Amino acid sequence: MEELLELRELVLAGNLEATLSLIDELEEISKEDKINKIYSYCVVLLVHLIKQQAEKRTTHSWDVSIRNAIDAIDRINKRRKAGGYYMDKKEIEEILAEAYNRALDNASLEAFGGIYDELTLKNMVDQELIFKQALNFIFN
Repeated sequence: MEELLELRELVLAGNLEATLSLIDELEEISKEDKINKIYSYCVVLLVHLIKQQAEKRTTHSWDVSIRNAIDAIDRINKRRKAGGYYMDKKEIEEILAEAYNRALDNASLEAFGGIYDELTLKNMVDQELIFKQALNFIFN
């Protein structure tokens, strides 16, 4: 909110250079917020894909969580007025890579009743296949 008041003051003062600089900063803040939200939903998505692959089964609850995460990622990433998306496939791949270890750690608490640590669980799944699945869900 402070930034909007500052922006108003800069516009009224006619300070174009400072106004444009503040607009750039606001755009960066907005994109970082979207990245953080997408990261959180990628963790949820990956947790359930890891559990599915490790346990070689699924549950209705996991399926619903996967759909909810995919819907949220799509909704957050979509540019409503301009059309298109904020982040392309490569950027989403980077977010998935960043989220993977957190997801693995979380999945180790849930998969098989929590009897395996994240390292053991990591050796039970194919990370590349999980990423392909996640990207396929997100972009199809």
